[in-house]
Amino acid sequence: MGRSWLFAWGLAAVAFGGASLVVPLYVVELGGGAAVLGVLFATASFVGVPGALVFGSLADKTGRRRPFVLGALVVAAVTTAVIPTVESVPLVIVANAALWLGFAAAGPVLTLLAVAGEPEDRWTAVIARLNEYQGIGWAAGLGLGFVVTAGVSLRYEAITAQRAFLFVCAASAAAGLVLAARALPPDAGTESEPSPARLRRRVREAARFNVRGAAFPFTLARFDPRGLHPRVLIDRFSPTLATYFAAVLVVFTGFGVFFAPLPAYLAGIGFGSSETFALYFALNAAAAAFYGRAGRLAEAYGAYEVHAGALLGRGVALPTVAVVGVAGGGTLLALGATGAVFAVIGVTWAAIAVTAAALVTRLAPPAIRGEALGAYGALVAIGGGLGGIIGGWLASFGYSITFAAAGGTVVVGAGIVAALARRSERRSERRYGASEETGR
Repeated sequence: MGRSWLFAWGLAAVAFGGASLVVPLYVVELGGGAAVLGVLFATASFVGVPGALVFGSLADKTGRRRPFVLGALVVAAVTTAVIPTVESVPLVIVANAALWLGFAAAGPVLTLLAVAGEPEDRWTAVIARLNEYQGIGWAAGLGLGFVVTAGVSLRYEAITAQRAFLFVCAASAAAGLVLAARALPPDAGTESEPSPARLRRRVREAARFNVRGAAFPFTLARFDPRGLHPRVLIDRFSPTLATYFAAVLVVFTGFGVFFAPLPAYLAGIGFGSSETFALYFALNAAAAAFYGRAGRLAEAYGAYEVHAGALLGRGVALPTVAVVGVAGGGTLLALGATGAVFAVIGVTWAAIAVTAAALVTRLAPPAIRGEALGAYGALVAIGGGLGGIIGGWLASFGYSITFAAAGGTVVVGAGIVAALARRSERRSERRYGASEETGR
């Protein structure tokens, strides 16, 4: 996989990263409130389910990769160019759903395309590099959004700055499309495809770097939705893993409650588009910088402990955003204080993302680890979608209530994980005691 191919997807990721924030801000400027943002957020989460399923399956059946990736880039370029030309909020929601449908559809196809023709010992490296370029592009999109909106806002209204940046996103996606059309490797055909079991293992090992997850963590893995029935989860994945999946659903619902109405809240306390982009960039940059440290902490103190601690920290940080905002309004001091809280939220996400993959891998039997990881990805998206709707509704009662509910929900999830940690520790002690007795 050549660097030009990676650079092409990185350019596209600039568009996706920028659009992930500028579209909600644009909806706010068009008059959409927190409830509308909840719908926008929920649809972006939910469309990933059919996107990953249908297009991943078609790629498997046809052995074609390039058309699906190029199609996703066409959708990205068209939607980001169309959105700033319309003033109907429902049309923006539809276009935004199409944008994230294309992103979700490209995900599994990109992974298959990346490993085609590569020896197995190279799969982890190429997938990790793909994730890295995507993450860098995503963060660059947020940084570019700050620069463009800040510059244009000096002479024009906020909505004009947002429209200008959406056209920049469209240009970035179009540039990625042109480069990808020239640089994507040809379809190798099904005979050279890796086995699904080996590919899932490499994807799991290489999925450590994903800046996108810090504030928009609802990327779908491919999964069988029939496996999400509670009885199936318990019978198939063991009570311990099913309990952890319940915690996942609770936690990501809390994340959705917080992030869905967040752009409207920031606008309401006096932060403009450029300040909001700066906050989201700080969040994502902090997460990216902490991924490696999070892995080392998990090795030193245990995945359960770090996971539960990060969830607890994030649960406390979410409502703190409302406290800081109410106290400082839109002042420069409030911006700095809010940025510091956003950085904490990003750091906690790095720990959550790294340890979640480790826990699912540890708790799932080897034969169904890929299925378990797929179920995890589905629950992430479903929780985010539900949280978006709930957060938009709760915001009508006040943002302090909304963010407190989000934080409380995450703390409940942390409690479930802590209980699982204690249960695991007791089991280890019993096994250790039995081994000592046998040794005597």
